[in-house]
Amino acid sequence: MKLIKLDAIDSTNDFLKVLAGSQNLENFTVVTAESQTKGKGQMGEIWVSETGKNLTMSVLIRDSVFEIHQIYNLNIAVSLSVLLALEKFKIPKLAIKWPNDIMSDSKKIAGILIENSIKTDGKIVSIIGIGVNVNQVNFFELPKASSLALIMNTSFDKEAVLFEIIKNIKRNHSKLQNNESLDLWKDYNSKLFKKGIPMPFESEKKGKFMGIIQDVTDNGKLQILLEDDSIEVFDIKAIQMLY
Repeated sequence: MKLIKLDAIDSTNDFLKVLAGSQNLENFTVVTAESQTKGKGQMGEIWVSETGKNLTMSVLIRDSVFEIHQIYNLNIAVSLSVLLALEKFKIPKLAIKWPNDIMSDSKKIAGILIENSIKTDGKIVSIIGIGVNVNQVNFFELPKASSLALIMNTSFDKEAVLFEIIKNIKRNHSKLQNNESLDLWKDYNSKLFKKGIPMPFESEKKGKFMGIIQDVTDNGKLQILLEDDSIEVFDIKAIQMLY
């Protein structure tokens, strides 16, 4: 694993994409930064992180999936990799808030952004952005955010967290290559945040409504059981959980 450490950058994902376009980087090349000025979250949102306190990283991954319809398998593999790494550090009540926020109880402690590109030979190359709130303790305008330090009342070695995540990503990457994605899907669905619990939701189409999370479909859509016992599926960002 090649590790590139930066003091400050606009976006580790963007930096790694440019680097991968100009060099033949080895698989699982990692870029970290102490500060990001334009850290990215899902659907164009900004990932805010206090300088030097958190783990902000991007990982180059090749040959994890070979068909475009398998893309969500990588999301599952990475989400589980982060969750299992945090379990190693005894973080309690971990869950995956669809599609890939990592929660401890009802607080978000990590987020993932996956950017895929299809090369001219048909191969899929992915840049995985991962942000973990490690030692930051102030989240003034983010009431649903927390960190490992706040939860455990102690500071953590960011690099130890990084290496644990990469170890798990490599293991789950091997499972994808060996057609063992069904095991990953089972684990992912079992760890879904608020699964099986009646919850309020809101969507542009339906307004506010009650529902129960059932599972995630193989193309990454959320299945929700509605009050009339029908099941409806929702795309990412087409629905919001009101928790």
